[in-house]
Amino acid sequence: MAIDDTPSFFFSPWPDRLRHSAIILLAAAIALSAVVVLGELSLLRAAAIFVCIAAAALVPWRLHDATMSREDVRGVNPVESAAVAAVVAGMPDPAVLLDRAGRVIHLNAAAAQLAPALRKNELAQFALRSPEIITALREAIATTETRRATYLDHAPVDRWMELVIIPVPVPTLFGGTDKCMLMTFHDQTPLRRVEEMRADFVANASHELRTPLAALSGFIDTLQGPARDDPKARERFLGIMHSQATRMARLIDDLLSLSRVELSAHVRPDTLVDIVPIIRQVVDGLEPLARERQVEVNVDLPETPAWIAGDREELMRLFENLVENALKYGASGGRVNVSLIAAISSEGQPELRVLVRDFGPGIAPEHLPRLTERFYRVDVGDSRAQGGTGLGLSLVKHIVNRHRGRLLIESVLKQGATFTACFPQARAPSST
Repeated sequence: MAIDDTPSFFFSPWPDRLRHSAIILLAAAIALSAVVVLGELSLLRAAAIFVCIAAAALVPWRLHDATMSREDVRGVNPVESAAVAAVVAGMPDPAVLLDRAGRVIHLNAAAAQLAPALRKNELAQFALRSPEIITALREAIATTETRRATYLDHAPVDRWMELVIIPVPVPTLFGGTDKCMLMTFHDQTPLRRVEEMRADFVANASHELRTPLAALSGFIDTLQGPARDDPKARERFLGIMHSQATRMARLIDDLLSLSRVELSAHVRPDTLVDIVPIIRQVVDGLEPLARERQVEVNVDLPETPAWIAGDREELMRLFENLVENALKYGASGGRVNVSLIAAISSEGQPELRVLVRDFGPGIAPEHLPRLTERFYRVDVGDSRAQGGTGLGLSLVKHIVNRHRGRLLIESVLKQGATFTACFPQARAPSST
């Protein structure tokens, strides 16, 4: 290969060298001509001198060019090449490649989103403030061994992350090898959510299902024994058993819904939905309950669409819980107002607020901070009599949080309560 390349290497620079040496050759020719005219030098000797100067100017010094070429190639650090950058950028998880000093060489878009303070050629310790990350990174740099760390990331929502730091051997400029540090971040939140969901489900189900199951078991024993031939008692007990079974079904349904929402709490919905028709559908669906409780529902919604990034089914469940609670626990006020307004959040961003207000007995101030806790009830007896599971407002809170919104609760005793769900307003979809 080298022999075949020699002729092309030797002759290809001639035009460039002739152009670059033209001034030197012209000056040499004029000087030699003047010396010949003055008789100081013969024409033959002058021609020989000119040939020597031309040869020195035009001969391509292959050794010199080859050395410069190798130096140019060595001037580019192999680790900083485009190929390595493409490999890091193509990794599905957040990934950062560091040198032995802990400076960032490459990072992909997922890592930039996870830690916006990361910058190329700057120390990663300054951008990653978690003590677990810094400790693991220092140990990996000092020992050049793999290190793992698990930490809780609080922004924008709580996420459990696992950090893996792996030493990677890489070539150096002078043909040797060095070790860089490849940091990868793995989101462990779904696994944690599943574990918490399983533990919570067992604890909550065993606590809340014990009472209806005990009632069903007792009534079954009664129907099989003393009330076997008593039609009136049988009808009454069957009605109670039906209500207890319905309560268990609602409880399991709410638990599963809450678990699903918690499982995806760290993933913000990205589908644009108009919440105006969703609210109207919810109010229309609860009209039989409103007639039963003799409550007038007043709806004040805009005629134009109100767009947010959200999950339609979850939003419907949210509004159902808020309006149903108002109809059940604020029925004594005789009316419920459902409205939607546009406002500006405390951060100066546009948001949409859905207000559900009842005019019932209201809620005492000491209960307000705990209303969204699981199974927390202001009046346990009244809640169970109304068919409540104690999970409705907890589900509302988790749905609002998943949509990056806020839940506001205001109440004055004997003046009713107002529940406000606030959502970041989205731009209307462009028409195509």
